[in-house]
Formats: sequence, C-alpha cells, structure tokens
Amino acid sequence: MDAEFNGTFITFGGYVDVDKYGYIYFVIFLTIYILILCSNCTIICLIWIHRNLHEPMYIFIAALSLNSLLFSSGIYPKLCIDVLSEKQTISHSACMFQYFVVHSLGGSDFLLLSAMAYDRYVSICKPLQYPTIMGKRTVIVLLTLAWFIPAVELAVAALMNSKEKMCNFTADGVWCNNSVHKLHCVKSQFFTVFVLFATITIGVAPVIFVIFTYIKIFIVAYHSCGEVRKKATETCLPHLIVLICFTCFTVFDVMTDRLQSDLPKSVILVTTLQVVVYSPLLNPIIYGVKMKEISKHIKKLFCQVKPMK
Repeated sequence: MDAEFNGTFITFGGYVDVDKYGYIYFVIFLTIYILILCSNCTIICLIWIHRNLHEPMYIFIAALSLNSLLFSSGIYPKLCIDVLSEKQTISHSACMFQYFVVHSLGGSDFLLLSAMAYDRYVSICKPLQYPTIMGKRTVIVLLTLAWFIPAVELAVAALMNSKEKMCNFTADGVWCNNSVHKLHCVKSQFFTVFVLFATITIGVAPVIFVIFTYIKIFIVAYHSCGEVRKKATETCLPHLIVLICFTCFTVFDVMTDRLQSDLPKSVILVTTLQVVVYSPLLNPIIYGVKMKEISKHIKKLFCQVKPMK
C-alpha cells in the first residue's frame, strides 16, 4: 500500500515545522494571495474600463497582471490546503500540471516584457511610425506568441517529465518547481538539452533583447530633447524595475535549487517562496505608482470611496 501511495503521490519536504506553525502559514499565504488578487484585478479593471488606457503598453501590463493572477492561483490554493493537512502531498499528474502552469506563465512574463520593450522602442525611437507598426494586429500577434511559445515548450517538458521513471518521491520544495527533476532515477540527456533550449528561448533571449532595446532607447533619449528623455524615464523605468526584479528572483530560485543540499531547510523555504510572493505582488504596485496614467486612475478610484460617517 505504501509503495502504491508513493508511486502515485509526491510529498513536499520543504516545510519547516508545519505541524506547529500550520495556521500561521495559512494566514500568511491567504493574506498574500488576497493582496495579489486585489492588486492585479485593480490594474486589469482600470485598463479595461478606461479607454485612454487601451494602448499597447497598457494592454501588455494587463497581460502581465493576468499572468500574475493565474500564476498565483496555480500555487497559493494548494499551499493553503497543504499547511492545514497532515501530509503535504500532490498527485504526480497534478504536480506536472502545476509545473506546466507556473513555468509557462513565468516564460510568458519574460516574453511580455520583451514585447513591452519593443513597444517602447518604437514609441520613442520611431514615433511617426508607431501607429502603423504597433497596430491592433501586432499587439495580438505579440500576445499570442508570448503565451503560445512557453505553453508549447513547457507542455513538452511536462510530458517528458511525466514519462521519466522516479526513484524518489519527496521533493525539496513546497510546490512543483525545478526540484522535481531530482526525483528521477536517471536524468535524460535529451530532456536536459531540451530544458536548456527552453530556458534560452523564453528566458535568456528575451532578457538580452530587452537590455539591447533599452540601451538603444536611452541612447536616442540622451541625444533628444528633454520631453523625450522624460517620456523614456516615465515609461521605461517601471518595465526595467519589473524585469530586474523578476530576473533576479528567477535566477536566485534556480541557484537555490542547485545548492539545496548545502542550505538550511528554513533558507530553502524562504527562497523557494520569494519568487511566488514578490513578483505577483510587486508588479501591480510598481505599475500603479510609477505609470502616470494608471496612478491617476487609482487615486481617483480611492477618492471616490468616501469614508463612513
């Protein structure tokens, strides 16, 4: 019976004193999840309602917020259930689905940020051609590619993962991240090469593209008038902050996965969770504060909410 159970379910071994602090974990996870839902839904609704925000830049921001909602919904409900359960387990098929959802949306974020960088490049460096280049069709194509490419690559990766024979059924983390690769009896060389290819296409390449694009933008802005420099600062800085934060958290998560055997369990727990806490929570805050038009509508929204007398 135990062998059959272990062969069907994966146990999360990354929790620290879950029996003792289970309710505290639950309150923290639920609070963070509610904040993520409220903040990202606010950004999406504001962009949806106000016609002056129906521009490519804001549409990409709304897509990022939608990703954050789906990304968080793929993790937090399971976390809340696990911390109140006697055993923190997940079926192998559900684990592969979570792996697919979380990592494909993470790759989509990188591609959306590169699409936003291209939008800013055209807006600042080719302003007269902007309406022609960044038309409705271009936005639809960029959005489709940003969701489709990671989904296909991660679907293949998850399928290959599910076919691998497992010799270990206890994952080091608290959700199905890259640590599930360590559960296999033998690492497939083809799978390793495919994961490297996927990492380059939906992770490394978009980051390089964004860096190259923003270098060109700042060069053009530096040699232009003050209004162009102001526009570049106001619209590009939030994207750069989001990119830097998300890239650092992702790299840190990968490095933690590589060094797990040398780190205390509490450190592993904190570093595993930070990638699913900071990015979904910080993105709407950064855009809500730094993007002038969104910030203006948020202030109006809160001003309309009159205090009870």
